Parts: sequence; C-alpha cells; structure tokens
Amino acid sequence: MFELSVESSFAAAHRLRNYQGKCEAMHGHNWRVVVSVAAPALDDRGLAMDFHDLKAVLTQALEPLDHTCLNDIEPFTNLNPSSENIARFLYGRLRDLLAPQPVRLQKVAVWESDSSCAAYYEQAGA
Repeated sequence: MFELSVESSFAAAHRLRNYQGKCEAMHGHNWRVVVSVAAPALDDRGLAMDFHDLKAVLTQALEPLDHTCLNDIEPFTNLNPSSENIARFLYGRLRDLLAPQPVRLQKVAVWESDSSCAAYYEQAGA
C-alpha cells in the first residue's frame, strides 16, 4: 500500500458555542490541513496519484472556507465549527472530489495552531 500526503492552509474566524473559555469569543486561525490518501498500486508512470492533482483537489475543498467566519457557512451555522467538525466536513468534501481517482482517502488532519490538531478518518469498508 502506498500513502501520499499533501498540505495546504486557509484563514478563517470562528467562535465555539457552549464553550466556557476564550474560544467562545470570535477569533481566527491560519488553519493547516493535511490530507492523506492510499493506493494499492502505482500507475504506469510509477505514481499513486500526481501530487499536483491531489493538491488541486485539496485547494478546491478548502475554497469555501477561506477568509470566512465559519459560523456563517453551512454546515457550521448549526454545527459547532470545532477542529474535529472541520476535519469531518473536509473529509466528506474530499471523499466526493476524489471519487474518480484510483486512491482512497485515508485521513484529514486540521491544525488550528502549531501544537493542536484534530483528525478524522473512517474505517476501511465502513
């Protein structure tokens, strides 16, 4: 099995609902997103997927979040825009965008700071 990862970022503000602390107030992050995909085989070029193509898919997935207030966009108008929920939201977008590719989405990790990250993945076959 081969695994590839690419990284990108977006800037957005949010506020956590029902949170007792500073993060309940509006604040922003330069979010970093790392996406990992897996492939059981390589193509005739010796690639699982072109990094450029994978990065383009990630850029497309992040576009609706960049320079927004996450609380103002679906699904975060009702869903708390936590790092965990952002990772799950991006996983769903990326899974759909990657469907025509010969790779399987493994994991989406969302970093809200240099030391804090949440990741989302699904069990194979689930």
